[in-house]
Amino acid sequence: MTALPEIAFNYRRSSACTYNNNDPRCVEVATNVPGQVAVRSSVTGKTVEFTTDEWIRFLEGAKLGEFDVATA
Repeated sequence: MTALPEIAFNYRRSSACTYNNNDPRCVEVATNVPGQVAVRSSVTGKTVEFTTDEWIRFLEGAKLGEFDVATA
């Protein structure tokens, strides 16, 4: 997959994000480019791109608890 220029993506944050200047940790997601999903860190600005199919499989796994962290 060829990386698109950052300007092509229209990012949005979750309403659950509590972004503030003291703790600016939010994940932003862009789904406006057909066939691609971009995920960006609001702290570093680094972006990771996925195909739509990869993103759908990730969300399905997250809903099933595949990525839950076990606590001791």
